[in-house]
Amino acid sequence: MVALGTIHDWRPKPGTVISWSASPRAREVAVQAPASAVPPSYQQAQHLRSYRELARQDREMGRLGIGAWDIPGTCDIDAMTAAINAHLRRHDTYHSWFEFDPEDRIVRHAIEDPESIDFVPQDHGLQRPDEIRAHLLRTSGTPLTWDCFTFGVIQRADHFTVYLSVDHLHTDGMSTGILYVEIQLMYASLLYGSAMQLPPPAGYLEFSAREHAHNQAMNLSSYEVRAWIQYAQDNGGTLPDFALPLGDRSVPNVGGMVAAQLMDAEETVAFEKACEQAGVRFSGGVFACAALIDREITGADTFYGITPYDTRSTAEEQLSAGWYASFIPFVVDMSDGSFASVARSAQKSFDECQPLAKVPFERVLELAGPESGLTAPEYVVPMVSFLDARKIPVSAEWDRINGGIFGDSRSSDQVCMWVNRFENETNLTISFPDNAVARESVSRYLEVARLVYQRVAQSQFVS
Repeated sequence: MVALGTIHDWRPKPGTVISWSASPRAREVAVQAPASAVPPSYQQAQHLRSYRELARQDREMGRLGIGAWDIPGTCDIDAMTAAINAHLRRHDTYHSWFEFDPEDRIVRHAIEDPESIDFVPQDHGLQRPDEIRAHLLRTSGTPLTWDCFTFGVIQRADHFTVYLSVDHLHTDGMSTGILYVEIQLMYASLLYGSAMQLPPPAGYLEFSAREHAHNQAMNLSSYEVRAWIQYAQDNGGTLPDFALPLGDRSVPNVGGMVAAQLMDAEETVAFEKACEQAGVRFSGGVFACAALIDREITGADTFYGITPYDTRSTAEEQLSAGWYASFIPFVVDMSDGSFASVARSAQKSFDECQPLAKVPFERVLELAGPESGLTAPEYVVPMVSFLDARKIPVSAEWDRINGGIFGDSRSSDQVCMWVNRFENETNLTISFPDNAVARESVSRYLEVARLVYQRVAQSQFVS
């Protein structure tokens, strides 16, 4: 089972740290990169503006995707250098950097020759776990610098750990799996004398241009826009917030994360059967449980949820690193309290709202204007995500390679929830602002979540 958590949950054994960062010549080429007509994606633009606003308040933003895994033996530095550079040159999301112009527009600069990207190794000597974590955070750059990604290995007597850190500007959950597979395969092939030829990925800049064009074509009559507006109006004019108090989010809170088992292997199979009997997929059952948990806490008969959605749509995009993940709103009717009815409502809403993933709420607010009464949420919405971790590339290998995916836990004012299905259990991982009020609320939420999921697994809801 892949380890999930914050960087503080990552406890690598001591070892000699070698990290890769951009050469002075590569940084010089990046600084000179010309402006591009391709705008940032909507996700990137929001990320950059959020980072700048928090920086003005002298606050840090949790923004890194961190991965780590073990490889037997001694790292071949030349082969690893070649593998890292091949990955960076291959995916054009890494070729961009951004700045704000005098009119407060975000301008993309794009490196024209990928071969000029050159990351070089540096030996930092023997380090302890706390030193390794501090080194990773210190060398990961910011969203307003080009090289906001870094790689490293921690060498020990009989094996080494590969780690990586990529700013969310260039990555999403799927990208972490792509990065692992590419570096692992490329490194292994180079050890045997020849670089593996991988199929070409789609370009993230092409996606950004297509996304921009699609959204510029939207108007108030477009189905996606009308659906978003109706959703927000029914929810009081904005997007949903977490059902329980989270303390004072106007002050800096480091990010906390906790994971707890919802169901063991046998209960997970029983839950899946309950979903099948209701005529929905496992994910529909997860969204139904999110609604039923909310009803236990608030007493509401309607649930307004948000879930991430991978907008990759072609085989080439499935191979592409970048921030493709967007969000889908869904509404669940719980007037009939049976699990089957609630699950069908959740599945139907999710399926019907999938086109909305290509139209960010920010674009809807632009089109609706202030006269609509709609407002942007004060905090990032509490998304509910379902991940079948068994479908992650080489997921069966994660235990053997000590694989882990971590966030940087710098700052948080939000709650995000991931329901993860593994081979032997289904668990719930929650990130939250780490203060006393939020910890108590998350503990309460987990208690209710276990109760709801186990009721379904034990068929205690009337179908």
